Amino acid sequence: MYTAVDLSKYIVNKCVADGHPISNLQLQKILYYIQVEFLKQGKTAFTDQIEAWQFGPVVPNAYYYFCGFGAMRITEQYDGAAQPLAEDIDSIDNIVQEKSTMNPWQVVADTHRPGGAWESIYRDGEGNHQVIPLAVMRKLG
Repeated sequence: MYTAVDLSKYIVNKCVADGHPISNLQLQKILYYIQVEFLKQGKTAFTDQIEAWQFGPVVPNAYYYFCGFGAMRITEQYDGAAQPLAEDIDSIDNIVQEKSTMNPWQVVADTHRPGGAWESIYRDGEGNHQVIPLAVMRKLG
């Protein structure tokens, strides 16, 4: 299991190395999709909570770590970023490669889909900043 910030550093480094630097907004959605994928495999990627914010799922610890970049792409490389375990790398890298090349607002729209985990918690703003339980993510994706 990883921390969301350590996993974020790996994701950012990979995106920069692949020539597709991402914004904090994109990073948050990638973290969400990684957690959902891990949950489908019967495990968790990280213990940090994910909350329902206006623009989709957010991991507050990772969000605040990278918030200094604002809406800009994160182009910094992070020395000492943890390397995912061999059994996890394919799942993580596949999600990163797919989501990092998408339009950021397309990824937001995807997390806002009707019947999804974010929508079930956010509820037109009533659940703003509420935790999206792992069981809800596992069930509704």
